[in-house]
Amino acid sequence: MAERNRVSPRSEIVAIPLRGRFMGNRGCLHRGHTVVRNHAGKRWIICVTDYPARTVAQWGDGHYTVLFFHDEAVALAAGHRPCALCRRERYNDFRLAWQSAHGGGLPGADQMDARLHGERLAGSHQRTHEAAWSSLPDGAFALLDGGPAVVLGDTVVPWSAEGYGTPANRPTGTATVLTPPSTVAALAAGYRPDVA
Repeated sequence: MAERNRVSPRSEIVAIPLRGRFMGNRGCLHRGHTVVRNHAGKRWIICVTDYPARTVAQWGDGHYTVLFFHDEAVALAAGHRPCALCRRERYNDFRLAWQSAHGGGLPGADQMDARLHGERLAGSHQRTHEAAWSSLPDGAFALLDGGPAVVLGDTVVPWSAEGYGTPANRPTGTATVLTPPSTVAALAAGYRPDVA
C-alpha cells in the first residue's frame, strides 16, 4: 500500500503507487506516518533520490518529510525548484534561466523561494494563472479536461496517478496553468526539466 508521500502536479501530497524519479521536501510535515500540513516554510526543493552525503529516514521524528515526484516537470508544477546541494548543476541552470527571464543579478535560493512562495499558494490551495496555450514552453503543466497535462512541443500529455497518458494536440485559446509564472518564465528562457 502506497504511503501519502507523493506529490502531484496540483501540489497535493497523495498516496499513489507511482514511483518517483526525484525526491524533495517542504520541511517537516508529518507526525508519525501522517502528513498533517502542506508545507513548513518557503524552501520547496527537488532532490536526487540517492545522495551519499545525506541520508534521512522516511518519517523520521523532527526531520523533513521526504516527498517523491514522478519527474522534474511534476515537481516544478507543484512549486518546487532544484536543490542547491545535491543537484547543484541543475540549480545553477535554473538560476541562469531565471535571471534571463526576470533580469537583475543571479538570484539566490532565498530570493527564488520567496517569489515562488507567493506564486504557488492561494490560501492552502495551489494558485493557478491564465496564459495562452501557444505561449507555454515545454515542461509547463496546465489543466486539460480538468486534469493536469504537460506541454511537450505541439502536444500536451495528460498525467494521472498511473503516469502519463496518450498525447493530444496542443489546444488553442487560454490555459489554466499549474506551473508557477516565474518557473514558466524560466522554462521559456531555456531551462529543460527532466520529463519521464
